[in-house]
Amino acid sequence: MTTHLAAVSLAKGEPFMLQARPTPKPGPGELLIEVKSVALNPADCHMRDQGLFIPSYPTVIGFDISGLVLEVGEGVPANEGPSPFFQPGITRVAAYSASVWKSCDPDYGAFQERCLVPWQHALPLPDEGISWNRAATLPVAVQVPLSAWNMMGIPRIGEATASSSPKVRANTNGEAQGHQSQKREALLIWGASSSVGTMGVQSARLLCEDRNSSFAAVYATAGAANQEYVASLGADRVFDYNNPSIVDAIVSAAREDGLVIRYCFLATGQLALCQAVLQAFLGDDREGENRKAKIGSAPIVPSDAESVDGVETIFVMPSWEESERLDQFKYWLGTWGRENLAHGTIRPSPEPRVVGKGLGAINAGLDVLFQGVSCAKLVVEVAE
Repeated sequence: MTTHLAAVSLAKGEPFMLQARPTPKPGPGELLIEVKSVALNPADCHMRDQGLFIPSYPTVIGFDISGLVLEVGEGVPANEGPSPFFQPGITRVAAYSASVWKSCDPDYGAFQERCLVPWQHALPLPDEGISWNRAATLPVAVQVPLSAWNMMGIPRIGEATASSSPKVRANTNGEAQGHQSQKREALLIWGASSSVGTMGVQSARLLCEDRNSSFAAVYATAGAANQEYVASLGADRVFDYNNPSIVDAIVSAAREDGLVIRYCFLATGQLALCQAVLQAFLGDDREGENRKAKIGSAPIVPSDAESVDGVETIFVMPSWEESERLDQFKYWLGTWGRENLAHGTIRPSPEPRVVGKGLGAINAGLDVLFQGVSCAKLVVEVAE
């Protein structure tokens, strides 16, 4: 029997233990991945320490991986074409673990040397120029903001229905360059120097560049040390979230630019501040649509969070229905992520910070993450 090493979660609140596990065979529609690097996420801390999503033990958790396809199951696309395809021993991928949707079956957890993944959860890497460490930062970072746009009802690129017209965006000084009625909104990314926040900025920039979308500019919040980096990803205005008057600053800037803010992606930070910004624009609708403002929240929305009339807060999560979830991931990673990565219109962000080598480094890495990390993605190198 072939075995491999895994960082196994034995009980809630206990550190992972290294154990050998039987190496599984991929079923229909599945890939067996040789894991090269794993990236760490706040949800990993919650699962290890609080048992979030875990129905039974022992198990293997984790979300972000990069690695080499070793085997493919029946029905996996294997021939070159416009859609993703996978060849054993050749295809390098970044992949998003399906563990949570498989009742935390340990075969699907990321923190091990071999991992099963539905092929729709995998992003084939376009070339050898992307390192395993950088590739591991991609899956969750791509999924979360794109899921937020979906859940808030923002059309995908190319699906907007506004009449064709020249695109309008704010210039580097935040001044609106011309004004068209369908290009009069700003997308707000709160906590833009976090991993999902940085990709939120990149994906929001591409939404603005869709000539038929209603978005003209990307607004973002970040600490002073990270504002230049966030701007380099495509934010038109970056506000210091440590400014006690940040809500007034954002609202004033939007009014100066002739824009409204109805959508916010909360990557990390204070929900109440996002609500206050969006509340300021309720009823400020020249077309008289009076649409509800929406916040897509990456953090779990606290049960005691105050509600604001006219502002809906949505916890960002892929579908629990399998066929819908697979379609979502196929677009998020296999279409949007793969194509934009190949075209250079997105880049892995933020830069990886290696916190150790080998599965035994994951516990200490999560402890570092729990203390707080800004503008870096913590990565553990599992294999060469």
